[in-house]
Amino acid sequence: MTDVRALAPTADASVSGPESPASAGPAAPTGPAGAGRGERAAGWVGVGLVAGGICSQQFGAAVAASLFPRVGALGVVSLRLAVSALVLLLVCRPAVRGYGRADWAVVAGFGVALAGMNTLIYQAIDRIPLGTAVTLEVLGPLALSVVTARGPGRWLWAGLALAGVALLGRGGFGELNAAGVGCALGAGALWAAYILLSARAGSRFPRVDGLAWAMACGALLSLPLGVADAGGALLDPAALALGGAVALLSSVLPYTLELLSLRRLAPAAFSVLMSLSPAVAALAGYLVLHQGLALPEVAAIALVVAASAGAVRTATSPAPAPATKRGTQPRTAPRSGSGSRTG
Repeated sequence: MTDVRALAPTADASVSGPESPASAGPAAPTGPAGAGRGERAAGWVGVGLVAGGICSQQFGAAVAASLFPRVGALGVVSLRLAVSALVLLLVCRPAVRGYGRADWAVVAGFGVALAGMNTLIYQAIDRIPLGTAVTLEVLGPLALSVVTARGPGRWLWAGLALAGVALLGRGGFGELNAAGVGCALGAGALWAAYILLSARAGSRFPRVDGLAWAMACGALLSLPLGVADAGGALLDPAALALGGAVALLSSVLPYTLELLSLRRLAPAAFSVLMSLSPAVAALAGYLVLHQGLALPEVAAIALVVAASAGAVRTATSPAPAPATKRGTQPRTAPRSGSGSRTG
């Protein structure tokens, strides 16, 4: 489960000024070979950053589940969003003036999706295994990828995902806890909405200001529910410490690592790597919460991961160039600034 599932805009990896020849050190290899090695090295660093973000995110969810007996699922959501909002507001210091009603309406919708997504997935994790919950949750973005893809190949990925869901519910979803399954699927739907609203907020607010305000909105929405559910237990020092750890592991650190990785990876490659979240969630559930999975559940998670990765690749593949007569050049469309289609 992630706060930041939409692709952030890329930024220049370096802004250093010119160096004198005496202090520059050995010259880096130039030409295609040197450039290729540099791109491969940057790519591997980006992969490592994404992997670190996914692990932090899912192990943070496992820590959150261990906190449920103290403050309940709603209390954990309140602590996580409140601490995350406080950190983002202090670090980003987003501006208040200069925005219209439409801008704040986007932020409000973004915050509602954020609060609802976190509330529902924590309710699901409280009822069904972590790996299963995240596998069902990822069906939301997967459906979005299938809808935005073109060509018949997208139905293959939809079929793989349905096969995975069928394996998860082979004994009946009632045995998995129907409420937990419903909450996970609801979280997936809000995750898809979160992706679209995140893109709109990113186009209206600079840097991560939109996210900071949306996180604050989500915290305000979830706080009354958390207080009603946990009461004074939210102020327990141990609960506050664990809630802060959950916020850092599940929100602040993953977002930072994802933002850095997008400076080194193409958005499509980033999205494919993020498809591994259900598998990492299952591992975190096994190691931290001692939640074992039978072979059919493992196969189901593998099918959904494969479907997610394939759907993302299909949705982000460029359209084939039109055929041209010999001796003529194809007409190319102007490139957009973002290079991605958000729907």
